[in-house]
Amino acid sequence: MKVNNTPYRTIWLADDGWAVEIIDQTKLPHNFITVRLENLADGIHAIADMLVRGAPLIGATTAYSMALAMREDASDDALDTACDRLYAARPTAVNLRWALDEMRKVLTPLAPSERTAAAYVRAGEIADEDVEICSSIGDNGCELINRVWQDKNQTGVVNVLTHCNAGWLATVDWGTALAPIYKAFNAGIPVHVWVDETRPRNQGASLTAWELQQHGVPHTLIADNTGGHLMQHGKVDLCITGTDRTTRTGDVCNKIGTYLKALAAKDNNIPFYVALPGPTIDWTLRDGVAEIPIEERGGDEVLHMAGLCDDGVVREVLLTAPGVTAANYAFDVTPARLVTGLITERGVCAASADGLDGLYPELC
Repeated sequence: MKVNNTPYRTIWLADDGWAVEIIDQTKLPHNFITVRLENLADGIHAIADMLVRGAPLIGATTAYSMALAMREDASDDALDTACDRLYAARPTAVNLRWALDEMRKVLTPLAPSERTAAAYVRAGEIADEDVEICSSIGDNGCELINRVWQDKNQTGVVNVLTHCNAGWLATVDWGTALAPIYKAFNAGIPVHVWVDETRPRNQGASLTAWELQQHGVPHTLIADNTGGHLMQHGKVDLCITGTDRTTRTGDVCNKIGTYLKALAAKDNNIPFYVALPGPTIDWTLRDGVAEIPIEERGGDEVLHMAGLCDDGVVREVLLTAPGVTAANYAFDVTPARLVTGLITERGVCAASADGLDGLYPELC
């Protein structure tokens, strides 16, 4: 995708061929800054402190962080330690664990002297594979948007509501939930996006709105509690969100607040789709509410907010009286019964074990 008309991915190798560069998403939308990662600690910082976020991008960053770790020390002990430290950085996103498993599978059989080169090769493959997967998700989801457009007799616009950020900033390129929107927009289908602000980190306001603006897609930012009202008044045609982990039975774990949108959509007979790449499916889990670990982040994210002041400086302010405590659950689980369908790189299926088994028979 493009930033100021310049094509970018969210992660890439530096010109020296070994360091890794990323977009620091904590600085968006007011400042576009790239950061250089040179070692395992840099990679862990980028993941844990959300310079990179979104399950697919976390997976790609994990893979490149393993390559940086092997460049520092490729011994067996260092390999194990790197995997453990990276896994602890963001435990909810299953792509992180998937990427670690992929890297272990490649690196463990090799002699330490061979591991660094092999790690860079596999990390690059994971990044390229993610781009192709997300492009296919976009194609499959675009068909759903086009179907709504046809049902409207090609009049008006197709209104899509999304929550959090599942665009190209959450992946290596294209995105998951936003990929169908980009494909539809590029195909000339008039589409408009209702963008949830997504408290407390405001990924919708800071990231989704920014990247839609960069691409020229019509959109409107709304407070998180507005979606139900819009659905009641016929102003939402379908919802599409992403997911950080999906069980083999179709339960989806996504940014906190997704469950409430699914409930409102169900009550108003509005399709609620979830877009995801295959690596986001956790085939070991069946009950998302009971089994998916929910990350609890620091309360300061709820109590404080950053914004651009009149003097051009970004400052953080306290929203409450001093001494107020806050809980900060980062994700919630939407049960499969509330999900109309799962949009994957292999097609659209029911949110169920049978639906996923049909698309991924070799993995079930």
